[in-house]
Amino acid sequence: MKDHPRAPFERGSTWRRAVIVLPALVMLGNAGSVNAGSDDAPFDWTGTYAGVFAGAGRADNRIVDVDGFANWGNPGWAVDYDDAGFAGGALIGKKFELDGVPFRIELDGTFGDMSAKTDRVDPQGRDETAESKFRWIATARLGVEEAVGPATVFATAGLAAARIDNTLTDLDRSCVPAGDPDCRPTPWRTDPDDSFHDGSTEIGWVIGAGVETSLSDVWTLRLEGSYLDFGRSTHHANRSGDGRCGPGSPRRPCAYRVENRLGIVRLAIIRRFGL
Repeated sequence: MKDHPRAPFERGSTWRRAVIVLPALVMLGNAGSVNAGSDDAPFDWTGTYAGVFAGAGRADNRIVDVDGFANWGNPGWAVDYDDAGFAGGALIGKKFELDGVPFRIELDGTFGDMSAKTDRVDPQGRDETAESKFRWIATARLGVEEAVGPATVFATAGLAAARIDNTLTDLDRSCVPAGDPDCRPTPWRTDPDDSFHDGSTEIGWVIGAGVETSLSDVWTLRLEGSYLDFGRSTHHANRSGDGRCGPGSPRRPCAYRVENRLGIVRLAIIRRFGL
């Protein structure tokens, strides 16, 4: 697990988005160079198909302390946090031609352990932990493809939906008896008013690219990379409004903004129908 503190409102690292689909793009280039001029019959077909896949998903999240509540007096403090885990699921689709151009439409569902967390929301006390979990993901995509010798390269784009849990947990402890310089600290406990746990179904977008080749008359092997962006959501701590969100600010709930993104690389085995 990695977490990266950022200056207020600094943009996230764009190179991460590109590296998500790098393995698939390398395969595309290799397929073209290896198969250029090949005498093998083109891997070119239409019809319906279904398959299963397994791979890795990397959750790429960012939390912004909009009011400077956790990192007191530093509004806009942002932390990036990411981690990788297993991703698996199933897909179904159909290939067709329109005016001689090959297209595909595809639906898929993904489940797995795609979560990340950080304890740098308050970089001084390290007593506030942010965590984001992708419970499930579904996409609907339209793609174009090109047969290159015994392989097909393709690119897709479309809509994505995901169930995402965004959590901020604040831990507090006190002194017993209070005010005694020799007091005994109490155990750490969660402060529910300064914490949040929000689960929601978010809509975003997905892009991807990959390469596939035939294993037999009806079976296909595919390697694919995709990048999904579910935008940003706003959450609140100090929900009772009994505290200030920063020095001199009014007493009110304090806002955090969370951005959720995900990259997936997967290997799929696909069964073609109607051949």
